Amino acid sequence: MKKSIVLIFMLVSGVIFGKTNMNTENQSKKMEVASFGAGCFWCVEAIFQELNGVEKVESGYMGGDTKNPTYKEICTGETGHAEICQITYDANVISFEDLLEVFWQTHNPTTLNRQGADVGTQYRSAVFYHSDEQKELALQYKEKLSDSGAWDDPIVTEITPASKFYIAENYHQDYFNNNSNQPYCSFVIKPKMEKFKQVFKNKLK
Repeated sequence: MKKSIVLIFMLVSGVIFGKTNMNTENQSKKMEVASFGAGCFWCVEAIFQELNGVEKVESGYMGGDTKNPTYKEICTGETGHAEICQITYDANVISFEDLLEVFWQTHNPTTLNRQGADVGTQYRSAVFYHSDEQKELALQYKEKLSDSGAWDDPIVTEITPASKFYIAENYHQDYFNNNSNQPYCSFVIKPKMEKFKQVFKNKLK
């Protein structure tokens, strides 16, 4: 159960990072990649697409053993992969720390292999880091968030090295924007998007 979750996240972010984004209009782009698993990738994609500084969001699979897995195979939970979004962003506009804040505040990191009604190892909470810096920042944030008491239950987010990324089938890409009238989009993604936009309105495009 969350306890004043927005305020706690603000405090955690301030303690760990202690900085704000500077005006970067005259700086060249610094493109980096982040990979997050936070349940169904349709939800994750829709959220991160809205952030200023995010150039591209691709839905796909990571963390398993099967080569070139299909969505049908992923849904069995037997390939070991998580549904993730690979996010390409300009680090001069939005930081990895900012992305972590959005990641942890827009899903439940205490439910093992589950987000809401979506159940299975493919829906696990995960940060797949691409550098030692990303690893340390993710571990710090997870520790501070655990200590803050924001959640009654332990945080089960896995923090592991990024492995081979398999991009998902074309119909999964830009799913919410292309299928906004579908029931899952209307009843699951849309309410989450509305809450996200209220909390992170200063980080939106």
